[in-house]
Amino acid sequence: MFTPWEKLVDFLIYTLFGMDKTSHLTSALHFFIYDTVKIFILLIAIIFLVSYLRTWFNVEKVRAYLQGKSEFTGNILASIFGIITPFCTCSAIPLFLGFLQARIPLGVTFSFLISAPLNNEIAIAMLFGLFGWKITAIYIGFGLLVAIIGGFIIGRLNMEKYILLEVKPMEGCCDNPTIDLGGKQRVKEAWDYTFDIFKKIYIYVILGVGVGAFIHGYIPTDFIARYTGGDAWYTVPLAVILGIPMYSSAAGVMPLVEVLTSKGMLLGSALSFMMAVTALSLPEAMILKRLLHTKLIAIFFMIVGSGIILIGYIFNAIL
Repeated sequence: MFTPWEKLVDFLIYTLFGMDKTSHLTSALHFFIYDTVKIFILLIAIIFLVSYLRTWFNVEKVRAYLQGKSEFTGNILASIFGIITPFCTCSAIPLFLGFLQARIPLGVTFSFLISAPLNNEIAIAMLFGLFGWKITAIYIGFGLLVAIIGGFIIGRLNMEKYILLEVKPMEGCCDNPTIDLGGKQRVKEAWDYTFDIFKKIYIYVILGVGVGAFIHGYIPTDFIARYTGGDAWYTVPLAVILGIPMYSSAAGVMPLVEVLTSKGMLLGSALSFMMAVTALSLPEAMILKRLLHTKLIAIFFMIVGSGIILIGYIFNAIL
């Protein structure tokens, strides 16, 4: 999807600017330019699409459907929905916002936010190609488990008061899904909402990707493998801690997982690293900081991080 943009960034960095491909600065700058624009495009497109669709659909019925089920069932459905959405953490946030706007229970929305980057079809396909169907099936099962239980726990903590962004329903999306809105009105309403949200979060995207670019360019793969290889008890928590600042989609980090395992990192540690990169990225935290209170973000990271660490230990023990 973003191949033309990546080629243009390659031309700007390597040809026009004449920068050395092996330089840490070059790697960091390439990452920053490419990912910042990519995330901006995804944010605008997805927020607009979700906002526009919301002017047609009766989200109160969707919410009622989810509320009509048991709380745990809602977490399961949201986690499964995350599998069919090929989003990284940052690009899943617009749909997360849409869920909040629809007043779907907070725990259910978090189940989606956890599952989407962990279990999207791109990650599953690449994992199958690299490690086979058995490891892929185990990974999917554990990924869903983290999303379901993590969202369920957050829902049980009753932390709706820590949502900072107003989530009042948009006009035309409640009792009557087609209430007196023409095509141009729907587009305008969706665009106005998109622009308003984008203004509030774009600086956090820039800051978050900037930090991720520095880590991406200046922390070598060998450093990670040196301190997370072997079967010492601390390798899994350390892999998770190292993975959090290194923002990437599952598709982007999967080749790194292959390299890490080939350099001696245990598979459980490597997969924990990948799950931390995709589900607990620093850019995600910075974007969520504008939407959610720090306490809720900290609890989210603690619950998901603990689940990922447990999965890493289980993988290392059984494989």
